[in-house]
Amino acid sequence: MLTGLLLQNIALIESLELEFSSGFTVLTGETGAGKSILLDALDAVLGGAQGASGVRLLRAGSDRARIEAAFQLSPALEQWLIGAEFDPEEELLISREWKRQEGDRFSSRCRLNGSTVNRQQLLELRPLLIDLTVQGQIQLLSRVGQQRLWLDRLGGSSLAEVKAQVADAWTDWRVAADALMALEQEQQRFEQERAEQEQQLEQLQAADLEDPDEQQRLEQDQDRLVHGVRLLEGLALLFGRLRDGADQGPSLQDHFSASIQELQAMAQLDGSLEPLRDQALDLGAGIDALLRSLDQYGLALESDPDHLERIQDRLSVLKRLQRRYGLDLAGLILRRDDLLHRLGAEGFAADLARLHQDENDRRQSRDQANAALHRERSNAAEALEASLLELLPPMGLANMRFKVDLTPCDPADHGADAVQFLFSANPGQPMAPLTEVASGGEMSRFLLALKTTLAAVDGSSTLLFDEIDAGVSGRVSGAMADLLQTLARQRQVFCVTHQPLVAAVADHHFRVSKHVEDGVTHSRVSRLRDTQERRQELADLAGGNQADAYAASLLDQRTA
Repeated sequence: MLTGLLLQNIALIESLELEFSSGFTVLTGETGAGKSILLDALDAVLGGAQGASGVRLLRAGSDRARIEAAFQLSPALEQWLIGAEFDPEEELLISREWKRQEGDRFSSRCRLNGSTVNRQQLLELRPLLIDLTVQGQIQLLSRVGQQRLWLDRLGGSSLAEVKAQVADAWTDWRVAADALMALEQEQQRFEQERAEQEQQLEQLQAADLEDPDEQQRLEQDQDRLVHGVRLLEGLALLFGRLRDGADQGPSLQDHFSASIQELQAMAQLDGSLEPLRDQALDLGAGIDALLRSLDQYGLALESDPDHLERIQDRLSVLKRLQRRYGLDLAGLILRRDDLLHRLGAEGFAADLARLHQDENDRRQSRDQANAALHRERSNAAEALEASLLELLPPMGLANMRFKVDLTPCDPADHGADAVQFLFSANPGQPMAPLTEVASGGEMSRFLLALKTTLAAVDGSSTLLFDEIDAGVSGRVSGAMADLLQTLARQRQVFCVTHQPLVAAVADHHFRVSKHVEDGVTHSRVSRLRDTQERRQELADLAGGNQADAYAASLLDQRTA
């Protein structure tokens, strides 16, 4: 529920703060006084009026402007706030502020309970707060998918659940269909290049590729053979220092053996040296192990020019293949195996058969989900038809006919139904698309009846009607007033109106007027609290010689 609205430097309003209550609220006043400014302000604060259209809302000559709207929380609203990581408070306060930058540029910023919020979040939040209807919304009715969205809303939670299943099933099928299409396209390309693929396979098989680490191992063997002489010299030096001795002197092994013998003798005299003796014994064993490993390395070390040439030839083959195909050795092996599979007896057949089956299974699941959604929509269509055929005749459409046409269409994430509202207002006139045959007044009445029907299902937002009763007769406006009054028992309803019959049944009445002060035009919004004020306003709306008496009778009927 909308509980408050604050405007500063908006259109003809310098400063205005209003409080609202539940029930039915009307705004009246002369043409051009600024009645629709309040609805424009709500649209702007909830993500509308972007760019230049937003700046046009600002009062001329202002450097700053502000709109602030307060809403009472509902369970759906609390759930959205928690999901969007906002802390629910006692009320929801949404504000939008404009500030002049250099020159005539303005920047705007939106906040939700003091925290900055982006436009996308506001547009997600908006349906939970307001539902704005303007007279002759043919453009909205003509919007692709809008009639389907209204029908789906009427289907409630059961339809929404099936619709979610449809979206999941469609996504699963789309993934499977894309995978199948990609493989079919790959097969087509492969067949066009089959001769080249066969040549690749022949080259890769001739290379006898098996070990992905072969190149690394060959490069190590090559390095060892290329540097054989230097390595042998290094071994001789190591053996001389560690085992044989140099310059007729004792070796490290001799020195270490003598040191161990001395430590053993000392340990017999002082037992505390035993750990050091054991440590020396371990080091001695380590030197012996090192010498054995060096012996084994020396035996394996060779200087074989023929073997080196064979290694280098093999490395040349491997590197040439890698450059040609842009793959490392492991990639070449995988490429060869893939070519063996593709060019084999079955080729793509096994993979294509598997993907065909997967696509078929998911398509059946998609079609089953679409069929279930169609049944839900058929039930919702019957309910909508019954409701409108009950609500519209009292509003001057006694001979109207209405039908929701569900026709098959290409499957999508919203199902496989094309939804179109068919309408006929007069006997003998065939039903045709509503947007093509309904007049402005008929469209207004249709939208009011539609919103009334939807309100019984999803009463989560405030309804705002901008002159939806324009262009209708007094008798019809009376029927629309009754419907608005009934609707206000379920939802908070606002209506900008010129119809005294509509204004008379409202629970709350605001009058919008304008005046000139020091050459500047201002709009003023006044709440009409006593009967006399309302009678005068209704009389101004009605006009004519008997306006005062007529206004009094309307208020008397309301209080009767």
